[in-house]
Amino acid sequence: MIRKYSTTLHGHRTSFSLEPAFHDMLKGIAEMRALPLAGLIREIDDTRAVDDNLSSALRLYVLEWLKERAAENPVS
Repeated sequence: MIRKYSTTLHGHRTSFSLEPAFHDMLKGIAEMRALPLAGLIREIDDTRAVDDNLSSALRLYVLEWLKERAAENPVS
């Protein structure tokens, strides 16, 4: 089930919709990187194309992060 979340980016409130599993992964990634969750979301927001949806950009970030980890630790 998709849930709506909100955060403050560059001084204004914004919302995004994600499945809880993606939100949990973002929290875990932020923790591993010693960033607040809002800081990670701000970083992703700052690097996405203007026409890209924030929710989609967050999902794609998680996917890319997982793919990089899988490439670093391939299953034999």
